[in-house]
Amino acid sequence: MPMQTLKRLLTGCCCFKRLLQSALLVGFLATTPVHASDSSADSDKNTYDQDSVLKDAEHFFGTSTEGLAKIIEKAFKDHGRPNGYIKGEEASGAVTVGLRYGNGMLNLKNGKSRKVYWQGPSIGFDFGANASKVFVLVYHLPSSDRIYQRFPAVDGSFYYVGGVGINYQQRGDIILAPIRLGVGLRAGASIGYMHYTRDKTYLPF
Repeated sequence: MPMQTLKRLLTGCCCFKRLLQSALLVGFLATTPVHASDSSADSDKNTYDQDSVLKDAEHFFGTSTEGLAKIIEKAFKDHGRPNGYIKGEEASGAVTVGLRYGNGMLNLKNGKSRKVYWQGPSIGFDFGANASKVFVLVYHLPSSDRIYQRFPAVDGSFYYVGGVGINYQQRGDIILAPIRLGVGLRAGASIGYMHYTRDKTYLPF
């Protein structure tokens, strides 16, 4: 084979190799963002965004306050997008040591819903009793049945802005964030735990 022909073949092979490498690199770069986008889309599909949660909470409480918006903003900043929420009502009372009883409907973004009751003790610094609505943000709940257990309050997690309060309760990876407005607000409720059950009971422990 003539030397000139051999050089042309080798040059062609090198060009083809570089072309193939470039094509593979472009293909990899083109497909990588698609997978990341799909993963983000799946996460968004199974969780609630901040605007929809705020609108739902304002409708539930029947009022729109700067404090409510700031509290929900803080919850999203601390824990991201919830995959569920509870709309309910509760009654509580305290004479140093308080008790709280409530019930509501758990709704998950995947369409599952369950009736849930809760009760638990708390250390309070006030006296009296009250009844109120409560809106609970739910994070990382894998199934509706997993709500039925005790959730200790996270120490020092009580936040209060403009007449609205929130505290965090956690068990493993699952986090609950009850939001209370006005008369239903009591700092003592942030110290203790809540027991979420399938059936109504008056035993707080």
